[in-house]
Amino acid sequence: MPNGSLDSHLFKDKTLLTWKVRYNIALGLVSALLYLHEEWEQCVVHRDIKSSNVMLDSSFKTKLGDFGLAKLVEHEQGAETTEVLAGTKGYMAPEYTVNGKASKESDVYSFGVVALEIACGRRPVEPSAGQGRVILVDWVWELYGKGMLREAIDPRLTSTEGFDEKQVEHLMVVGLWCAHPDYNRRPSMREVMHVLRFEAQLPVIPSKMSVPTFALPPDASVLEISSSVAGSSSKSTMF
Repeated sequence: MPNGSLDSHLFKDKTLLTWKVRYNIALGLVSALLYLHEEWEQCVVHRDIKSSNVMLDSSFKTKLGDFGLAKLVEHEQGAETTEVLAGTKGYMAPEYTVNGKASKESDVYSFGVVALEIACGRRPVEPSAGQGRVILVDWVWELYGKGMLREAIDPRLTSTEGFDEKQVEHLMVVGLWCAHPDYNRRPSMREVMHVLRFEAQLPVIPSKMSVPTFALPPDASVLEISSSVAGSSSKSTMF
């Protein structure tokens, strides 16, 4: 592709992408995933959505590349279990790393990470002095919870053509929505498209990142309480 990959512009000192171009790249990626997930004859689960696989043509239009890990599933079918875990660290959905089940929802998670990269100009995982590493999703979510989301915006963007702070914050909230730890709470790409085109309201997401249900102990949803009443034992189950 004439303009290479998205990550080369975000992180490798190539051409500084203006906000207008970045937002259009995000919309182009949404459109590509919407087609793969819902509009082709079968659902295509890409399994390796990341900024280095987002290719840019001569007009900086989005072309999604590298389908080497992609899986075909029927539209009504659920997650596809894979024998070998495939993908890129930092972009893989938490449930996928645990159970190896690739799905539209795991693609949506990966898109959420790329959306945050576009808005923040940061990699999914970055080293940090004294902290070991900073995970982009965690960092942005923490700022969101503190009402300090603006601090996550790539500082290089403010002087670029078409900079729109409302759009940037919109994309970051959508990124968090897509990267929700619980896959059942993630949107479809069609919902994402409506929100980014300002055709639907921005979702309200929790101020603190929740713990995904699959990460809880198997018996975490059931609490057994033993009590003795008049010398006998009884059990109650709370849900």
